Amino acid sequence: MAMKSFTLNSIPGKLIWKNEPVSFDTQSGNRLDVTAGGVSDWFNNPGGSSVNNNAPVALFTPSGDNFLLSAKVNVEFKYTYDAGVLFLYVKDDIWAKLCFEYSPQNEAMVVSVVTRGRSDDCNSTVIGSHTVYLRVFRQGNAVAFHYSTDGHTWHFVRYFTIGDLGKMQIGFAAQSPTGQGCTVHFSEINFHYGSISDLRNGS
Repeated sequence: MAMKSFTLNSIPGKLIWKNEPVSFDTQSGNRLDVTAGGVSDWFNNPGGSSVNNNAPVALFTPSGDNFLLSAKVNVEFKYTYDAGVLFLYVKDDIWAKLCFEYSPQNEAMVVSVVTRGRSDDCNSTVIGSHTVYLRVFRQGNAVAFHYSTDGHTWHFVRYFTIGDLGKMQIGFAAQSPTGQGCTVHFSEINFHYGSISDLRNGS
């Protein structure tokens, strides 16, 4: 059965679901609301054999190597590790995600996970609300993650590569690894080809 596809005004191409959500809605055309089902995640445990790749991800394929994708992310946090995610995908064991996630301490955090066979998981910054801006910047085979609390001033999270990104896709995900489901609202979605002047300060 073919996976469902949809479009957003700011995204230059169709988004196709890899794992369909419980529900989704594009509303005005530049907003995406996604509900993930329970026990849904992408994580290849570095300390064991468990591999999880069942969370819903909507992906499209950019036509250029240098671009930025950003969105305002609001998460209806209920369960530990509930998250809204910007997702980079090459294949099931090569991917990365920038998450706005609910920690075991019941705090909203920016978290990044880079997977090259096994996942490298890193907590970043606590955010004092249920909303944050996330951004992914790709330059060739290198990627930078940033976050912002106001959509203007960006803060550095991580700079990395996961190898040849020639067939990379990018998009949006929701997850609820330990819970019964999670709803995420992506708005102010912006995608454009180009570069930034300073990886560290995000300008």
